[in-house]
Amino acid sequence: MKIVSVNVSKKKVVEYKGEPVSTGIFKKPVKGRVFVGKGNLEGDEQADLKHHGGIDMAVYVFASDHYAYWQKILEKKHLPYGAFGENLTVAGLTEEETFIGDRFRVGDCLLEVSQPRIPCFKLNMVLQSDKAVKLFKDYCNTGVYFRVLEEGYIAEDRELVKVHEMSGSISIQSMFRALFDKEYKDSKPVLEIACQLQPLSQEWREKAEKRLKRIA
Repeated sequence: MKIVSVNVSKKKVVEYKGEPVSTGIFKKPVKGRVFVGKGNLEGDEQADLKHHGGIDMAVYVFASDHYAYWQKILEKKHLPYGAFGENLTVAGLTEEETFIGDRFRVGDCLLEVSQPRIPCFKLNMVLQSDKAVKLFKDYCNTGVYFRVLEEGYIAEDRELVKVHEMSGSISIQSMFRALFDKEYKDSKPVLEIACQLQPLSQEWREKAEKRLKRIA
């Protein structure tokens, strides 16, 4: 896996459907080395700290491999990297092969997979489509949130190397599907594992517990 773009943005207020919205979703590529701290990347801000940013959502990674699909389904000739609000656009990332608790070395940083992403209405806003959130959930390739175990510098063209594979874990895609895909047949065993999986963020463990009680 290789970083093809590093993207950041300061939060700003924009108008959406006649209402002011504070957001940091409009990420733009930056060149050169960027410092990655425990909470976010240098030069990056999140407006809604309840649902974005913080220790368990410090770095959001999305696969460049998904861009062709989105260009087609949204009928867009071009989507710039950072269009999904990701900090790192990475070639070769696969949600079905990325597991909660896996650790990756990139530049000076050590990152740990913490949870999938839940899209909010701001994805509709940035992609200029009222169907974007639903399409994103249906696609089930949400990108990956990482916590930062070791701070340091990253840059475009750096390799993202898996250095630890979490034994007995579940993939980002299966975790997302267990909560949001009603047709997913493995929801119960996935949720049972999720409830005991310490590297999974507390928010998602609680979601898994609630979901498991509903389907038990």
